[in-house]
Amino acid sequence: MSGNYESVYQSALQDPEGFWARAAEDIHWYKKWDRVLDDTDAPYYRWYTGGEVNTCYNAVDLHVKQGRGDQAAIIYDSPITGAHRTLTYAELLAETSRFAGVLAANGISRGDRVIIYMPMVPEALIAMLACARIGAIHSVVFGGFASNELAVRIDDCTPKAIVSASCGVEPGRIVEYKPLLDGAIDMATHKPAQCIILQRPECVAELIAGRDQDWHEAMSIATPVECVPVAATDPLYILYTSGTTGQPKGVVRDNGGHIVALKWTMKNIYGTGPGDVYWAASDVGWVVGHSYIVYAPLFNGSTTILYEGKPVGTPDPGAFWRVISEHGVKVLFTAPTAFRAIKKEDPNGEYLRKYDLSQFECLYLAGERTDPDTLHWAEDKLNVPVIDHWWQTETGWSIAANCRGIEMLAIKEGSPSKPVPGWDLDVLGDDGNPVTPGDIGTLVVKLPLPPGSFPILWNARERFFDAYLSQFDGYYNTSDAGMIDDEGYVYVMSRTDDIINVAGHRLSTGAIEEVLADHADVAECAVTGVLDALKGQAPLGFLVLNDGCDRPSEEICAEVVQMVRDRIGPVAAFKQAVVVTRLPKTRSGKILRGVMRKIADGGDWQMPATIDDPEVLEEITESLNSIGYPAS
Repeated sequence: MSGNYESVYQSALQDPEGFWARAAEDIHWYKKWDRVLDDTDAPYYRWYTGGEVNTCYNAVDLHVKQGRGDQAAIIYDSPITGAHRTLTYAELLAETSRFAGVLAANGISRGDRVIIYMPMVPEALIAMLACARIGAIHSVVFGGFASNELAVRIDDCTPKAIVSASCGVEPGRIVEYKPLLDGAIDMATHKPAQCIILQRPECVAELIAGRDQDWHEAMSIATPVECVPVAATDPLYILYTSGTTGQPKGVVRDNGGHIVALKWTMKNIYGTGPGDVYWAASDVGWVVGHSYIVYAPLFNGSTTILYEGKPVGTPDPGAFWRVISEHGVKVLFTAPTAFRAIKKEDPNGEYLRKYDLSQFECLYLAGERTDPDTLHWAEDKLNVPVIDHWWQTETGWSIAANCRGIEMLAIKEGSPSKPVPGWDLDVLGDDGNPVTPGDIGTLVVKLPLPPGSFPILWNARERFFDAYLSQFDGYYNTSDAGMIDDEGYVYVMSRTDDIINVAGHRLSTGAIEEVLADHADVAECAVTGVLDALKGQAPLGFLVLNDGCDRPSEEICAEVVQMVRDRIGPVAAFKQAVVVTRLPKTRSGKILRGVMRKIADGGDWQMPATIDDPEVLEEITESLNSIGYPAS
């Protein structure tokens, strides 16, 4: 694809079938499609019906056949355990085909489900690719998830087998997976026939005879198997959305559209080619890990970094810079949360100066809104473009981004730039009509969604429609609130349930957070709406201060209140903030604003399954108590 952004965008908008047919020529097909876009069951659209592909073949085998078997496919870097390992494409092919043989020997075949409950080790990627190789459907569950959360996922997707490890390794502690796995299977109604366990030296698990197999023993006797052609519309994986309660929402990704879209993004969004080193600092348990640790870099013939560590503490705030320097990373993709953590501990970038980042070209941020302060800090310290982009578990890749591989647009703070080609984005009011440019509404995408997005929820056709398509006819509801300005730049302000109503005025918590983050002493912040007897709701700020800040909290709180008044105005009714040690977050770095709101309001709340550290909610409760919340 070539040409400037506007021409490429219009091409995808005006002729989506032609656009995505051309993109599909860049991947390996066993059989070409009968229809590029199948709309016979609208609004349940399907891409490349009649086509046959294999995801693993496009990720691994193809590159070996093209003569690049000696190139690094995966660089595993674990500062927590001290382990380092590089797998070439040829080595990855050998291990993946052999583990596919392990699965096949256990009776697993096309359409069967396999849950993968693994830490950040190469075997997790090998297991995912091996499932794809034989047409099995994998469902990765974040390693260390509680037993009950794993159990509901077992019952929902009914796996034939579970692939796991003896433990995960966190800074200062070992998380034993096997007791959690055993507990989940005990709780679940469905009982998987086999569990394949990778024994890690940090903790050796006790195996249950007749059900559990040792990974290495199974691999030693396995016969490698070849790729199995599957329908382009067959499911590749099920990924359950984070924070689900009760019946989980299993996002389904198909094979054909997923390969086409993700390979296209590597060149056109990230400006990354074969042989380039690409690093998504996330976890394979999240959608970012699926899309940009595993599949997209490998489809592209790039080298992907698998990092078992943290942005700080493993061992210091220079951890990211070391990885970039040692491995020649060209593009890094991570969450703003990671950079806020680095900035908090090393505000002057002292650690940065210790490393050679001459090969580093661009930083991409997603997962949480990138506040201007973090954006500018990263720009100033790294001296490379810092690109915010916006997408969701459901979409699988970016709805809005600065497509560096097409045309580098001007960066506007607070904006993930413009819609990516393939995404027909609009902003609608509650009445379902488009709002005036610059006004806040619900961000929606006109159907059909492009290839690579989710076609359905697992075994939940009606729920898919009710959750995503019912509110606005002919549109996918992102449930994100935002606006598009008169130049076409997108602004994602908050989740729609984070829009607060203050005396009849709709305010975005994201806009207030942007002001708070600009205070020199504030490392990180969150704003949520709390009950107010007079105005209905009022915004309340939570502030995490930079390390080394010794100013009185009361002074800083008073200053941020004045800043909001000066920049947004009295309409914001922002009168109160509280300093906290840290914010409650999911393991993927998203701030749990809804839980903080419920605590402040004195309402019932449940411990989120995805929370990184449950103890932080006790700290938040104490901080809220100190300023009089809940009110009664």
